[in-house]
Amino acid sequence: MSNQEDLFKNLISHCKEYGFIFQSSEIYDGLSAVYDYGQNGTLLKNNIRQYWWQSMVQLNENIVGIDAAIFMHPTTWKASGHVDAFSDPLIDNKDSKKRYRADVLIEEHVAKIEAKIEKEVEKAAKRFEGFDEKMFRSTNARVLEYQKSADDINARFKKALNENDLAEVKQIIIDSEIVCAVSGSKNWTDVRQFNLMFSTQLGSVAGDSDTIYLRPETAQGIFVNFLNVQKTGRMKIPFGIAQTGKAFRNEIVARQFIFRMREFEQMEMQFFIRPGTQKEWYEHWKETRLKWHNALGIDPKKKRFHDHIKLAHYADAACDIEFEFPFGFKELEGIHSRTDFDLRNHEQYSGKKQQYFDPELNQSYTPYVIETSIGLDRMFLAIMASSLKEEKLEDGSERVVLSIPAALAPIKVAVFPLMGKDGMPEKAMEIMNMLKFDYNVTYEEKDNIGKRYRRQDAIGTPYCITVDQQSLEDNTVTIRDRDTMKQDRVAIDTIPNLIAEKVSLKSLLKKLV
Repeated sequence: MSNQEDLFKNLISHCKEYGFIFQSSEIYDGLSAVYDYGQNGTLLKNNIRQYWWQSMVQLNENIVGIDAAIFMHPTTWKASGHVDAFSDPLIDNKDSKKRYRADVLIEEHVAKIEAKIEKEVEKAAKRFEGFDEKMFRSTNARVLEYQKSADDINARFKKALNENDLAEVKQIIIDSEIVCAVSGSKNWTDVRQFNLMFSTQLGSVAGDSDTIYLRPETAQGIFVNFLNVQKTGRMKIPFGIAQTGKAFRNEIVARQFIFRMREFEQMEMQFFIRPGTQKEWYEHWKETRLKWHNALGIDPKKKRFHDHIKLAHYADAACDIEFEFPFGFKELEGIHSRTDFDLRNHEQYSGKKQQYFDPELNQSYTPYVIETSIGLDRMFLAIMASSLKEEKLEDGSERVVLSIPAALAPIKVAVFPLMGKDGMPEKAMEIMNMLKFDYNVTYEEKDNIGKRYRRQDAIGTPYCITVDQQSLEDNTVTIRDRDTMKQDRVAIDTIPNLIAEKVSLKSLLKKLV
């Protein structure tokens, strides 16, 4: 087992042990690719959502938020293209009976080739002094061979996707000698398309009911409310509409913990602009969204932009912000230039105009749209993966610490009485009651102080406050910092100001302006 696989297993185990994520319906052996957020996971998830919401709606005068219903008129999904085009290429291995997404098989194969290139470059860097990467890439035969192979596969794959040539997609898998991870065989079925939408019936009698869909994305709820928001809010182009909420996809292969689930949550913003300005706004939102991620202090090397090989039917430009999860670089957030596809199609299918009158140009037009779409669950996983650490301390002991950005931490402060007697619990409760109106605070008096520190480190609590005998005499306490483990003696009345700068969302939001 690779080190990364070990790390991922440890992460999944940690999430359960410390109340972040549980398998849904676990007492009935669970439901595949469906998860419940525990007490600490819910708090962290809420904080991530709030950070996104405030950065979008609170910091931008021209962005407002809505909360559209999950159920929508079924024609919505015909107009959006989901009924006809929302599918993934499916392939099965005949020996293992295991099902795969054909595009993922190919993308992972190319990623392995690219990893070989990086390994060769690293080896050369160690071998040669004065190493020049460009020179090495241009002269080393092995690297050139790998690069040509990756480029050829990407070119064939892009062409096959654009032409919807599923036979060619299968041929790429065969020619690349891609094997099933379970059986090790290359005995593949043909590739076929699989629609990802869940359908249900609206009405009390099944025979008389209409088929409707669980929404596969939150964006369409924004588009069908475009004019409602624009007119009631007296919004002027450019402006945005933000929304967070549940979406549902009947994924072919739902795996990698909460990275790909059948029920998940999105945070999306559609930014409406004048036609012809999409290029500059696309670049603007790429930069803005990367800045949002960087404000969290996650290693910049773990993030990168990746342009789409095949553009969606609605897009004229699209890229992902990818994050290096324990299982490799994968999509975290998408930025898409959607043109006027959505509003134009809804106008066509509904028979109602979806245009904006621009007083500066004295003309009406169908706005273009730049979309930013991030998976809340994936963002949760990215933060957990980048924060979970095992540290060896100076005294030879070890600790597991979750270095979550303090402003997102589930619990901001833990308050401990050194002993459960002599007035210390009462003093500790006074401090807790002082802080609980502003932050999630916890109280604990079980076990020795060292074990209590370790428990709070493991759930990411930035500060621990200990009340002792001296606290009763001079109204001071010991405050311990999670990251440095440094302990300071401070006056109780200084605590709110002392922790506010680090644990409030304002500390993150200030980095964005």
